[in-house]
Amino acid sequence: MTADQDTSTPPEYEPHIGESRQYWRDIILGVNDGLVSVFLLVVAVVSGGLATEEVLLTAIAAALAGSVSMAAGEYLATKSQDEVLESELELEKVHLRDHRDMELAQLREMFGDMGVADEDLDGIVDAFDRSDEAMLNAMKALEFGFVESERRSPFLAMTVSGVLFLVGTLPSILPFIVFDSTTQALTWATILALGGLFIVGVVKARVTRNNWLTAGLENMAVAGVGGLVAWFIGSIVGNALG
Repeated sequence: MTADQDTSTPPEYEPHIGESRQYWRDIILGVNDGLVSVFLLVVAVVSGGLATEEVLLTAIAAALAGSVSMAAGEYLATKSQDEVLESELELEKVHLRDHRDMELAQLREMFGDMGVADEDLDGIVDAFDRSDEAMLNAMKALEFGFVESERRSPFLAMTVSGVLFLVGTLPSILPFIVFDSTTQALTWATILALGGLFIVGVVKARVTRNNWLTAGLENMAVAGVGGLVAWFIGSIVGNALG
């Protein structure tokens, strides 16, 4: 055995995150938006001089409205995106039937852009040309950037976004149920909300295989800056309203 030979053991195979991949946007956006938006609202209304009961009512109303809005928005956006894709695929079937030469030339160009050698292109394109289903799947992936396994359910996207938004609001709401003092309640809301944001950042980093500490602190910092701005604006509005 020579010194140049690599005797190290390759790292253990790491599987992909699988079927949940397409819903991580809804997961992170839902809980993060709930944590940030209601926390900033609470900070603003406390600095504006509202009593504990008024802050609680405002926060609960915002949580419910935000959850419904988030759920409805995700449902409509996902369903609309799915309908656009279906419409494009129907048109693509017409193109494959009536303008096949153009589609084959487009397929050849896309494979060439991917780095396939010129001498291999004819064989690859001919293989796809023998099957309408293969052609449609190839164009679906290469032209529209879509594969069937990445399709999102509108109902699941709606549920994930709405429920997790509501969960994200709890750190900013619960302290105003427990404590009578707005100062004490806001202190705990700040601790819990920032802690929740740090955890969300860590979870996101674990999924994306990035640095967990950087991601957690970054998520906290965004809300922290937003909280300072919300406090400043709330104070100005509160003083202006007397």
